[in-house]
Amino acid sequence: MSRTKIVAGNWKMHKNLEESLALTTEIRGLVRDEVKAKVEVILCPPAISLASMHRLLEGTSIHTGAQNCHWEDQGAFTGELAPGMVKSTGATHVIIGHSERRQYFGETDDMLANKVKSAIRHGLKVLFCVGESLQQREDKTFYKVIEKQIREGLFGLDRKEFSSVVVAYEPVWAIGTGLTASPEDAQEIHHFIRRLIADFYNPEIAENTSILYGGSVKPDNAKQLFAMGDIDGGLIGGAALKARDFIEICKAAGA
Repeated sequence: MSRTKIVAGNWKMHKNLEESLALTTEIRGLVRDEVKAKVEVILCPPAISLASMHRLLEGTSIHTGAQNCHWEDQGAFTGELAPGMVKSTGATHVIIGHSERRQYFGETDDMLANKVKSAIRHGLKVLFCVGESLQQREDKTFYKVIEKQIREGLFGLDRKEFSSVVVAYEPVWAIGTGLTASPEDAQEIHHFIRRLIADFYNPEIAENTSILYGGSVKPDNAKQLFAMGDIDGGLIGGAALKARDFIEICKAAGA
């Protein structure tokens, strides 16, 4: 198995430029001094900070990523970022399909599929988010929901394109609520996602695909979550805004 352990921090709409650089400087030092195992660390700040953060992180192993991008290369799309613009900042990754984009901005599976294709065409790696609401969890439709999101968002990619995808399972009911899926429940979904990938592509591709957990990961639950066989790290929200918490999560991923 050659899956990469990954910890990505999604800063959402937090931290202005000055604050972003201060937090990046702190994380950079802690990663250098304390994260000894091979863990890929990705910081996804607000877009205004991407270029400056990339310059601050040059020469380190830490990557930067955008929280979203459009599918068109350019055009009259006020407020949007083209994938080429993201790439020009030095960023290597982009989050696509986060539940907040789906919920608050009406992003559909078709839109997300187009975004994924365009991002990969521009040389970005995609952190593709899937997950179910509390209602879908309670009414037992969550497997169908996740399968639809995976099939319609990703399975238009050929095998080479798919190698640029990292999947992030984020139970919507656990984001920012303090609730967390049990390690066993999270593992069940991660295994289901890996099986879908194996059935559509092949088992080797599935085994090499990193699948992250993204529901209220904290220093005190990270080790138990990351010990599960199909959980390859985390997409971290609130805890990514505190350097010490984020580093402890990174260390748990490498344990």
